[in-house]
Amino acid sequence: MPLVRPTDITQDERRARIRALGELMQEANLSAVLVGPTSSLRYFTGLSWSPSERFTGALLHQNGKVEYVTPGFERDKVQGAIGIPGDIHTWEEEESPYRLIADRLPRGKLGVDDQIALFTYLGLRHALPEERLADAGLLINRLRRQKSPAELALMTYAKALTLEVHRRAWKSLAPGVRASEVGRFIDNEHRALGADGGNAFCIVSFGEDTALPHGGETDRALSKGDVVVIDIGCRVGGYCSDITRTYVFGEPTKKVREVWRHEKEAQAAAFEAARPGIPCESVDAAARAVLQRFGYGPDYRLPGTPHRTGHGIGLDVHEAPNLVRGETTPLARGMCFSNEPTIVIPGEFGVRIEDHFHMTDSGPRWFTEPQPSLEDPFAGVTAWA
Repeated sequence: MPLVRPTDITQDERRARIRALGELMQEANLSAVLVGPTSSLRYFTGLSWSPSERFTGALLHQNGKVEYVTPGFERDKVQGAIGIPGDIHTWEEEESPYRLIADRLPRGKLGVDDQIALFTYLGLRHALPEERLADAGLLINRLRRQKSPAELALMTYAKALTLEVHRRAWKSLAPGVRASEVGRFIDNEHRALGADGGNAFCIVSFGEDTALPHGGETDRALSKGDVVVIDIGCRVGGYCSDITRTYVFGEPTKKVREVWRHEKEAQAAAFEAARPGIPCESVDAAARAVLQRFGYGPDYRLPGTPHRTGHGIGLDVHEAPNLVRGETTPLARGMCFSNEPTIVIPGEFGVRIEDHFHMTDSGPRWFTEPQPSLEDPFAGVTAWA
């Protein structure tokens, strides 16, 4: 039976986030932070907005005041979509939104959302002296990287939903089906189970295409004996899932069995290494030590794993910090990561098992249990009604 869908993030929680940001602004000597049409806009205000050349965003002041900036013709739409009340300031087509932003901040330094488009930052530089602009990315990430119980609940649900879609996709496979057809099936199943807008992304790979971590460019048809790698995700309440399963359509070869077992051991080693207080890079090192012991690599050389062991996840599928060499951020309660030390055998096949965990005070906890076997990839997964 499916889980009960959690409630979305409340207005009280968003207000608490804005207060916390205000405290960080005080420490950094910032008067306000400008968030653009990025996931951080949704994080703080509940407003989800697609980026374009016309700026829409929010000015979050150190004292907690929220002001929105948007084109005049979008005012009513913004008014109906915001989750935190605030004054809405509009600009017309011949006017500069950046001049309007500067006018709302007569003094002090402005922290800028690090995910905004370059043209937005350049526009701000025309409206404000460069010395009054600062990078607010580190401040925002300090809040976003440690998830609240409400965020963890939404992510738990999203990942359980995607795991069920994976199971249904596995059951649906048939000789000759094309990767694009499986992708459409997955999108329909995500929608049917209540995900926000179907697939957040979808990678379906068969045969040699599985040696390309993000899939091939051809729409390959499935054949008996093909390795299958499916990497998919959705959003629930804005929060992401991202799960990968690898299995064989037919009978696995001895080599595929061996590589799959190595991947399984590397994923387990990364999970065991994740302990509160250790740097993120230690998790990556633990997975790579296992892989190197089996003769892969070293480092990013192939055959082996061509990318980091894992990435942060939340409102974005990929968020900082990452489980990668050089990332010294200490693991702490509420941080969420993928665990996916992919093994690539060039020209032959690839194996990726990807699950996510979140940190507790006593160690990591899986959102979804890792794939139990190559032959029965969804053993123990209870089907949703």
